[in-house]
Amino acid sequence: MVRRGVPVALAAVALAGVALWVALTQARSTTEWRSASPSPIARTEVGAARIGDRIYVVGGYAAPDGVVTGQLQRYDISAEGWRMLRPLPIAINHAGVASAGGRLYVNGGFLPSRDPTNRLYRYDPEDNTWTRLPNSPIARGALALQAMDGKLYAAGGGNGPNPQIKRLYIYDISSRTWRRGPDMHVGRNHVASAILGDRLYVLGGRPGPVAGNFRVSERYNPKTRNWSRIARLHTATSGAAAAVANGRVVVFGGEKTDGSGQTIAATEAYNPKTNRWADLPDMRTPRHGLGGASFHGRVFAIEGGPQAGLHFSRANQYLGVR
Repeated sequence: MVRRGVPVALAAVALAGVALWVALTQARSTTEWRSASPSPIARTEVGAARIGDRIYVVGGYAAPDGVVTGQLQRYDISAEGWRMLRPLPIAINHAGVASAGGRLYVNGGFLPSRDPTNRLYRYDPEDNTWTRLPNSPIARGALALQAMDGKLYAAGGGNGPNPQIKRLYIYDISSRTWRRGPDMHVGRNHVASAILGDRLYVLGGRPGPVAGNFRVSERYNPKTRNWSRIARLHTATSGAAAAVANGRVVVFGGEKTDGSGQTIAATEAYNPKTNRWADLPDMRTPRHGLGGASFHGRVFAIEGGPQAGLHFSRANQYLGVR
């Protein structure tokens, strides 16, 4: 009986060793950004959102000449591959992009003429088609667009002579109608945004076309229709991306507006239980104007400019968040 127990004991030790190795491997995966399959095209000032295990990236400026594009492509996380899809009917950059009910929504942005638009489009992955929906009440680009409980929330942004838009507009998907919500405390454009639980987060941004970055973080409660200030970001940023992973809002990237041409590598996560931000590993390839999304505890940073201004990247990198 003792001899028969030896293999069992050894097997138990072996399994413990495997478990330890897996645990260490998983721990290492959270200590740095890692590379995934690069995008087929190099772009910046794109929008992105996830549907299922696929991330959709649309619009932006495309290399090599910075032409404004309506190109839509899909990254399949599970299969680790890309597919080009039907382009958006218009060329656009700095658009707000969100997903709801298995469909993609694109609102606002800047046209090739540099004028802002108020158009709203819906993309249906099942038949690869776009549908134009009612225009939003104001034209703006570099805005926040998020979806929650059958509604789209469009906040912040810039529209030329009024670069400090505080307005929140809410689109009811079922009735196809817009209504105005309460203004944010601080008007800003080039914001990052996310939905965590039943709250909308609008993070960072800047007050004008070029000068100054904010650490401002605001949170909107649809039930009380109130905005509240939360702890400020550690690093002032604009042109960053945000996504939710493991119960935290993660903000990454952005660009400096001091003329240095530098992008921002900082990555930080907000814990709503403690109202605190925690620093995470810096980005491997710092970028602004990038697409952000999350899936199963990982945040993805897709495309974007590795230098401030009109620069492009095919980078697709992710960070595991515990």
